[in-house]
Amino acid sequence: MTEATGGAKGPDELRQQIERTRSELGNTVEELAGKADVKGRARARAADLRDKAGAMTVQLRSSAAQAGHTVHDKATHAGPRPVRGVVQAGMRHPKPVLVAGAAAGAAVVAVEVVRRRQQVTRGHRWQRWYR
Repeated sequence: MTEATGGAKGPDELRQQIERTRSELGNTVEELAGKADVKGRARARAADLRDKAGAMTVQLRSSAAQAGHTVHDKATHAGPRPVRGVVQAGMRHPKPVLVAGAAAGAAVVAVEVVRRRQQVTRGHRWQRWYR
């Protein structure tokens, strides 16, 4: 730009200065409007965060799937042959394994209930002795 004291040398140069000043002023106003638009900036930030969360979800799902495959491979290929055979049979036929697990769980619960009842009964006997 020319100096304020010098002025323009002709009408064409003056028009160019005016156009440049208008362009600069328009850019400045546009920047200020963007900074003042809090809702717009919040929407843009929310969209960025949504995109990052989506990318993170995809990455976590991929990692979980890979870990699942690794565990599956280790379970089917590790250990002594009899254990490996049982694991593979359990994976082919899960219903009997679930039934056996439920029966074992029920047996553990039944034993614990009987044991606690016996302890309560013994506790009452000792309480009678000390009265």
